[in-house]
Amino acid sequence: MCASDSMFLTVITQYSNKFARLFGKSSGATGKLKVIFHDFPGGAEGFELMLKFSYNNGTADISPSNLFLACCAAEYMEMKEPVADVSNLLEQTEKSLQEISYWTWSDLLIGLKQCQSLLVPDSSVMVERCLDTIVGRLVLASEASPCPSTSSTDSSWVRYSCDSKSTESVKTSFSRLTWWFEDLLFLSPLLVAMLVKLMLSRKMDHVVISKFLLYYQKAKFSTATTHEKCKIIEMVIDMHYDMDLSCVPCKTLFGILRVTLGLNISKCSRNKLETMIGSQLDHATLDNLLVPSPYGISYLYDVNLILRFLKAFLRRGNGLVTPIRKVASLIDLYIAEIAPDPCLKTSKFLALATAIPDSARDSYDELYHAMDMYLEVHTQLSQEERLKICCGLNFEKLSPQACLHLSQNKKFPSKFAVQALISQQSKLKNLLHMTPSTSSYNDSPCNSSGAAQKGKKNKTSEQVVLYSSNFDISTDNEKLEAHLQGMQWRVMELEKFCRKMQIQMAKITKSKASGHSYAKSLPKLCS
Repeated sequence: MCASDSMFLTVITQYSNKFARLFGKSSGATGKLKVIFHDFPGGAEGFELMLKFSYNNGTADISPSNLFLACCAAEYMEMKEPVADVSNLLEQTEKSLQEISYWTWSDLLIGLKQCQSLLVPDSSVMVERCLDTIVGRLVLASEASPCPSTSSTDSSWVRYSCDSKSTESVKTSFSRLTWWFEDLLFLSPLLVAMLVKLMLSRKMDHVVISKFLLYYQKAKFSTATTHEKCKIIEMVIDMHYDMDLSCVPCKTLFGILRVTLGLNISKCSRNKLETMIGSQLDHATLDNLLVPSPYGISYLYDVNLILRFLKAFLRRGNGLVTPIRKVASLIDLYIAEIAPDPCLKTSKFLALATAIPDSARDSYDELYHAMDMYLEVHTQLSQEERLKICCGLNFEKLSPQACLHLSQNKKFPSKFAVQALISQQSKLKNLLHMTPSTSSYNDSPCNSSGAAQKGKKNKTSEQVVLYSSNFDISTDNEKLEAHLQGMQWRVMELEKFCRKMQIQMAKITKSKASGHSYAKSLPKLCS
């Protein structure tokens, strides 16, 4: 810019303190002066707007289409002081900005686009004012009518549907709450984050906000670079983290997770996502958990990810029984799904099996079958590794069928077969002892008789049945009698074989002989 034109200097310096300071220092200089602004807001367009204001004696046609540009230019050129009782450019723009609440919806969008294009610190306050006005309109629309629809580009900011038919579908009603999604797709991730924070502070429906974020992510991904995709999905995660998670379905969170699999997002955002999923793990399905392992990991599914989910779930610590039992059942299904993977390490399998507290499982049958499958595939495991895996079982919570299967299972160490039989014996004994008694019984557990009660004509013969006198069996309970007799005989058989096994194990200990599995000699204990 040439500074030799005295008329120009006189005009421009009376409105701009920055120009007055620059040319005031060079008043004694000769020749031509040149001033170059490399970071002028809005470039040539903003500079031209500032010059028009100065040459028109402090008047300018300020509208929503150029208000933010004029405001940034005035701030940059320090056009604050009034000239000849005429408000300077900055004061005029601030006065116009106070009327933003009367702008149409399309004017707000135009102004917001201009703010975003300026990319200067001075525009942040104006952006907030514009975003706050937009959110206010959306809140008012949602409160005033359940069916807001899109506005025209040149009329009022929102129109209302008068359709009050009771048969209107929920889908149609919801679509009318999301009419503004498409209008705000031009926003950068930074401005979307600012917008969502304002929405949350205004108590907007979190379900609608979540839908908008997912809509924005899907629309922007089609043309975004890898770096841009990372920034977008990080913003989506961070905003969901600030929401009420009861409004965000678990399926939505797993959908976001799958989007992140091929992206190198920040560790902070990834931790937030895993924490959110972990807190809702009781709502997940098996398909949700089958996430492929990251590149470079040999096993098929990402076991470490599931362990982190479990850690987040258990850290929640709400003490409710139902959710943790749901998670226990889900994890057992997951373990059974990954057990056939030949690359799955023993440490990972055991970490999953023992991550759930014992109290969360009513039965260990599913876990036992998963262990059986794992041992069948991983035949190369050492005896020590097999012992570690089997230690994850609670024999007290195995069904009789599972105990009998384990006692004959050659893939499990022999001592666990004995332990399963002892556990089964103990459970049956306790069951019989806990049955209500209506008559006295003999001291000897193996020599009780079924004597007939007084007043009855017929007497039954003696039976060698364990604890039979504990039960008052009537003619209406023949099925119960048969069932209990079968259980009593099973206890007797278990006692015999357990004594035999204990004797044999003692002999083995003395002779220090190992490798012979006594599970082979166990006969079937029930028909």
